[in-house]
Amino acid sequence: MGELKIIGTAHVSQKSIDEVIAGINEFQPDIIAVELDPPRYAALKQQDSQTEGPGVSEILASGNMTQLLVQWLLAYVQRKIGMNVGIEPGAEMKEAIRLAEEKGIRVALIDRDIRITLSRFWSGMTFREKFRMIYALTVSITGVSGDEIDIDALTEQDVVTLALEEFRKFSPNGAKALIDERDAYLAHSIIPLMRGDQRILAVVGAGHVRGITQYLSDPQSLPPMKDLTAQIKGRPWAKIIGVGVLLLFLSLIIAIIFSGVGYDVLITALLWWIIINGTLAALGTLLARGHPISALVAFCAAWLTSLNPLIAAGWFAAIAEVKIRKPAISDIKAISKAESIREMSKIPLFRVVLVAAFANIGSTLGTFLYFIFIFPLLGIDPTVLISEGFTNIWNMVTNLF
Repeated sequence: MGELKIIGTAHVSQKSIDEVIAGINEFQPDIIAVELDPPRYAALKQQDSQTEGPGVSEILASGNMTQLLVQWLLAYVQRKIGMNVGIEPGAEMKEAIRLAEEKGIRVALIDRDIRITLSRFWSGMTFREKFRMIYALTVSITGVSGDEIDIDALTEQDVVTLALEEFRKFSPNGAKALIDERDAYLAHSIIPLMRGDQRILAVVGAGHVRGITQYLSDPQSLPPMKDLTAQIKGRPWAKIIGVGVLLLFLSLIIAIIFSGVGYDVLITALLWWIIINGTLAALGTLLARGHPISALVAFCAAWLTSLNPLIAAGWFAAIAEVKIRKPAISDIKAISKAESIREMSKIPLFRVVLVAAFANIGSTLGTFLYFIFIFPLLGIDPTVLISEGFTNIWNMVTNLF
């Protein structure tokens, strides 16, 4: 059985860098296991094996622009903390890798693929958790909350425990994907390294130390690896709501047709559907500083996409924005290095994703506002319209049979 030493770090702490250096020099490990996966390892090493086209295409084809924005903003918040204390995020991991290469020590990447983690993180959260997460990110980015953080204290176990407990209250499902599952995955990855007689130094975030230690002391409690890497099916609420909107809209149109109020009212209702959905989708695009042509595309698409839960106005606006902004794979690295939201918003790929997300938000808001204000706009009592419409339908059906 190999000998294991775990160093718990804060990812933006000079103290953690010093502890990693001391740990490697004193422990003299045969293997240094770092809390990284291949994509993050490549990013940390500033290696980019992707070609320009497929990388951007893959990002845009994912469809979930809001999830991608949250990922980038989470990384930005961590980077901002690092800039405030003069430490690059992940510097302790980078130092561990540098020393391993210098001393000829094997490096083991023991973390779960970041894409799987973020997918399970976002898909597993409830709507309320997502809303709170986006709100918290907005507060962090705008600097509204502002007590200073003692970075070095983040490696002390009592502080870590309190922080994790607060995060679990804030987002229990998010904590499960980001912390609990990764504790198990990291333990799974460490166990094979210990089967020989080698000395293993594991460098992980301080929040994972307790969970990893508990799993290693009782490996039988580890969940199967396949349960930690499987794709979570997202909650079907978006599709259910989309189908509900379609049925509600069709019911409204049918009620107008058969109520006898006249086709001018029907045409007015359809025009308002186009105007309200399209205008707010276009405003969302412009709020994201999208091109006027992209806003026009969002306007033209929103009335139809609002009736189809499988497509979104933001996708069409993003396609137009891609043609205009021509994002490149190098934009991904630029986003990861941006030092402000203003700087980030000037990067074409970030602008494309922001346009998609904001156009979708505008279109969704337009759909809800339509059903709230359509009857006052038409000057019709909804109870009378619906009652007369469906009464006439019933009478027509009974007369036929």
